[in-house]
Amino acid sequence: MAFLETLISAGIFGGVYALLALGLTLQYGVARVLNLAYGEAVVLAGIATALLFARGLTPLWVLLLLPPLWMGLHLLLFRFLFLPVLGPRLALDPGREGRIILLSFGLSFLSQGLMAAYLGGQLFSYSYLHQGVALGPAQVSLNRVLAFLLALGLALGLHAFLQRSRLGTAIRALSREPAEAALVGVPVPRLAAGVFALGGGLAGAAGVLLSMFQPLAPTLGPELTLKALVVVVLGGLGGVPGALAGGVALGLTEGLVARFVNPGLSLAALYLLFLGAVLYLRGNREVARQ
Repeated sequence: MAFLETLISAGIFGGVYALLALGLTLQYGVARVLNLAYGEAVVLAGIATALLFARGLTPLWVLLLLPPLWMGLHLLLFRFLFLPVLGPRLALDPGREGRIILLSFGLSFLSQGLMAAYLGGQLFSYSYLHQGVALGPAQVSLNRVLAFLLALGLALGLHAFLQRSRLGTAIRALSREPAEAALVGVPVPRLAAGVFALGGGLAGAAGVLLSMFQPLAPTLGPELTLKALVVVVLGGLGGVPGALAGGVALGLTEGLVARFVNPGLSLAALYLLFLGAVLYLRGNREVARQ
């Protein structure tokens, strides 16, 4: 019974982790920005949800209002911070990639410092739909089920948009061959800015959903960025099915280690999972070169 409950809970966490990773996947896979401040955007959205809940606004209303605001902020970030380094053709050589990483690293430190100064180090949480519901033999709180269903709906909606719309086709072309996409008339800088903003909106949505069942502190940003990176490495860039599979794998690892080994080792297990995935991919690349 305990094992089954852990599997169900881990699967629910995995769905939210998949949405968490999708924003980073779009920002890195399409806009060519490895945004190390991504976790801070998620945390800030979750904390904003808790503060707004105290003023009477439910998370569902926040989910409608906050992601567009996060999109606007990320659009400004890309336009004035990252695009001048990337250039109009998104040509990402090692030197530019290093500068992008340093910029986002600095943005992460700046965000953490500002949140620590204005919000302190306390945990932000609230009580919303905590009653349990039966999923087979297991009892799961309703807020987790709702967060999972909303995350799954957003992920599937994004998948349909990328696969079945003309704009989605242009985004997929930009993710694979930015130079060739420009030759056929794709507005590379404008589309990359829009996709980076969309990734920011997904970060905001993930923060709102996470806050429904998990307390958030201003210092949790790097941990959430690491989790998103693990899912991206496990599931690959640019694919919603891969992100869902990677998110479930991450949720299972975290849940099983926390329940049956030691809760304090769950983060270490994520590092091991990340290292294992990187070594596996490196081995595959060497085999492909041979």
